Amino acid sequence: MQHRIAENWHYVTFLALLVGLLSSAMYSQQNSQENKLIVDADQGHYTINPNIYGEFAEHLGRDIYGGIYVGEDSSIPNTNGIRNDIVEALRKMRIPVLRWPGGCFADEYHWMDGIGPKDQRPSMVNTHWGYVTENNHFGTHEFLELCNLLGCEPYICGNLGSGTVQEMQQWVEYITSDADSPMTRLRKKNGRVEPWKLKFWGVGNENWGCGGNMKPAFYADQYLRYATYLRDFGDNHLYRIACGPNAANYEWTETVMNALTGGYRPRVQGLSLHYYTRVRRFGPGMRADRSLSNSATQFGEKEWFRIMQGTLFMNELVQKHGTIMDKYDPEKRIGLIVDEWGTWYDVEPGTNPRFLYQQNSLRDALVAGLTLNIFNNHCDRVQMGNIAQTVNVLQAVILTKDGQMILTPTYHVFEMYKVHQGATMLPVDLQTAQYSFDGESIPELSAAASKDASGKIHVSLCNMDPNKVAALNCEFHGTAVQSVTGRVLTANVMTAHNTFEEPEAVEPTTFSDFQINGSTVNVNLPPMSVIVLEVE
Repeated sequence: MQHRIAENWHYVTFLALLVGLLSSAMYSQQNSQENKLIVDADQGHYTINPNIYGEFAEHLGRDIYGGIYVGEDSSIPNTNGIRNDIVEALRKMRIPVLRWPGGCFADEYHWMDGIGPKDQRPSMVNTHWGYVTENNHFGTHEFLELCNLLGCEPYICGNLGSGTVQEMQQWVEYITSDADSPMTRLRKKNGRVEPWKLKFWGVGNENWGCGGNMKPAFYADQYLRYATYLRDFGDNHLYRIACGPNAANYEWTETVMNALTGGYRPRVQGLSLHYYTRVRRFGPGMRADRSLSNSATQFGEKEWFRIMQGTLFMNELVQKHGTIMDKYDPEKRIGLIVDEWGTWYDVEPGTNPRFLYQQNSLRDALVAGLTLNIFNNHCDRVQMGNIAQTVNVLQAVILTKDGQMILTPTYHVFEMYKVHQGATMLPVDLQTAQYSFDGESIPELSAAASKDASGKIHVSLCNMDPNKVAALNCEFHGTAVQSVTGRVLTANVMTAHNTFEEPEAVEPTTFSDFQINGSTVNVNLPPMSVIVLEVE
């Protein structure tokens, strides 16, 4: 009996060893796969809308007050209360469009409270974000002056949830009309004679949730009612953006697109999509894993891997919602507007939990790079993106502390990627090895490419693997490669981030770990890195 047990034990041990060796061989073969990128330099058809690189600023925490707007009497250098160093930084990043005033705040904001002499503006309680008192010192005139200073397009989200049709119609008239009317006379009384140019107008925000808990058919009817009265005044033409789905709510897209595209032309120019990358959940039906750290800076590879997975889910969302939109809009006249995206972690210890102030690490830089690559590669449908948010909130590009200001790793990705704005998207074919962790795998690399008006090609690359260098053979079809330059954003540890004590811990540096071999460029991507190559 003992002899038989011993034989069985040796047999089981042998099988386990054999399975282990086979698994190891398969894993090695999988991870030794050659990374190859083909860029079709002569095949571009679609323009990358600069607005894909947009920002979002809400009356939430210290985004507006204490961030962008410090008031005219502040000792911090400002222009009519708007902080000069933030304007300078956003201009350098080439911000194309700014969404305001929300977010959830938009559907409780009544615009007339934010015009006229500041000492006469009524205050309100911001019930969504901490029940703090909002003094309405930053309103329509201040926002449009900010956009003028930034040289960017304003994008205003109107109050459909608790506002009226008349209120929204009058706001558009106040801003854009050059006729003689009570609204234009009120504007002139408040110091603005000429109307502003305003293109982008959102008809409500998250009306499936904080904007009224509506069902899609009900919202579609409300949209049609409101949009009827959002008229074009003079030579100003509105681009009306309907509230779209939350993440993978495909029923919402189906219902709203069906309702808004009947007749000889669509009654809508854009449909929004909101998706936040979270550590503990990302896919439909996926159960939350409470064992994972939700800290922005204290995390391990398990949390790193989950965030990379969650970010890549954006590609599926864009494709599936785009497929539904194609059914009702095959000519792609309606843009997919991803006007809220980014990471969402626990707030920094000791801060107001409703202010959503979080740090920003190298991990977030990879999220930004991956997401922007996805948007670039789907620029036939994606016409705008607005990261949440600009200053001191969620995945902010800028953090402030009194008179100090730091640029986050996310900021640096936007600044590096600005070369894609307005360029022609070049088709890419990426064959990539897998980055595996804890029995799961995702692609190791992400890529996008474009050609600008001068003929320069830019390739943006992300290596999601935090452990090893990724060797990539990049072939350029339809062009000769004469010279290459590069920039890289990386660090020695995945939790690296900029602080007020060390504001330059993570910033771009020159990248030169590549070789030119005819029409091929052999690139060695450092672990956990974002790279932009310029090819001539």
